[in-house]
Amino acid sequence: MLRSLLTNRWALLVLFFLLHLYAFQAVRHITRNLNTGIRLTLYTLYWLLLALQLYCVFAFTSSTERTNYFLFTFLLIVFMVQLGTSLFMLVDDLRRLVLVVVKAFSKKPSSGNGISRSTFLSWLAVLVGCFFGGTFLYGMSNRYNYRLRKVNLKFPNLPESFKGLKIIQLSDIHSGSFNNKEAVMRGVQMALDAKPDLILFTGDLVNNRATEMDDYKDIFSKLNAPMGVYSTLGNHDYGDYVQWPSPQAKADNLESLKKLQANMGWRLLMNENVIFEKNGEKIALLGIENWGAKGHFPKHGRLDLAHKGTENIPFKILMSHDPSHWDAQVRPLYPDIDLTLSGHTHGMQFGVDIPGFKWSPIKWMYKEWEDIYKEQKQYIYVNRGFGFLGYMGRVGILPEITLIELG
Repeated sequence: MLRSLLTNRWALLVLFFLLHLYAFQAVRHITRNLNTGIRLTLYTLYWLLLALQLYCVFAFTSSTERTNYFLFTFLLIVFMVQLGTSLFMLVDDLRRLVLVVVKAFSKKPSSGNGISRSTFLSWLAVLVGCFFGGTFLYGMSNRYNYRLRKVNLKFPNLPESFKGLKIIQLSDIHSGSFNNKEAVMRGVQMALDAKPDLILFTGDLVNNRATEMDDYKDIFSKLNAPMGVYSTLGNHDYGDYVQWPSPQAKADNLESLKKLQANMGWRLLMNENVIFEKNGEKIALLGIENWGAKGHFPKHGRLDLAHKGTENIPFKILMSHDPSHWDAQVRPLYPDIDLTLSGHTHGMQFGVDIPGFKWSPIKWMYKEWEDIYKEQKQYIYVNRGFGFLGYMGRVGILPEITLIELG
């Protein structure tokens, strides 16, 4: 995935250079009254930052995947500084342009002096740029800052024997991004401390390779619940985003991932269902492979197969990694699926989540991008993800463990 973001590296080099050059106008303006030695030192550091940024773009193609996440995060932070500064520089340039136009149509004779740059806006541009970059730098400290989110849902058709059922949902672990086993264990312990009856994982266990779980399978194998631990596949679990020496190697990787989950005590649902019975009453759990309606994500899921045999079960839960599946297929074709659990979006690992207001750029692509949604009698819950991908942090949208209680 990250390599695809940096495929056209020459275009990125030009973009970074132009942004850096443009932002330099503000730096030069606010430092013009400093003595020559200090000013030259600041200028040198400023351009060395660009040199390091450009080096990272080249290093990206030859580094290991784990190193690439650090490089990508550094590039993102510097880019946010450049972008924030340049946006406010643009405001100042638009102000100057308006004044030039007004002056051109004025009847007053020209003084011969140009419209000077605003010191206030120059300072504001630099401060905003530093704020943008500092925010993403601080966000790195949130990548293991797990939050237990509690959701209570009531269904009139839920059998009495299953009222009060406690489900832990985990999603988007992305184990290849981790570098802190102790922190990951804290998150797993939070899930266990909730004492769930059932644990459901909705896909993207790894970034690309099954071997990413080698250092973490002992941690995630600790997950257990009276009714079991069930999982399904996400788009990253198929190994589509790396080059394999052969098609067979890619197929072997997927098989290894399946066996890994079985060895951890998880049951992977591949377009199939499980029926739970208690006191003669039944509910069904359906799990499908990845099925995405947006962004050219794979459509391996077969809900027709997973649904087969559950027609007479009064209550159904579906695990489907990509939330776009809900509007595209689940709601129009399977109105008897009461609750869908998804992940995939990560809330873009960036946004605002405060009481009364939630926003992330990912909502421009996904209508259901986090939390609970309802249409008619059907619900979908979109988990923000346990792990992280690309950017090694989270800003505003924290990693999540969801506790759903049915009533």
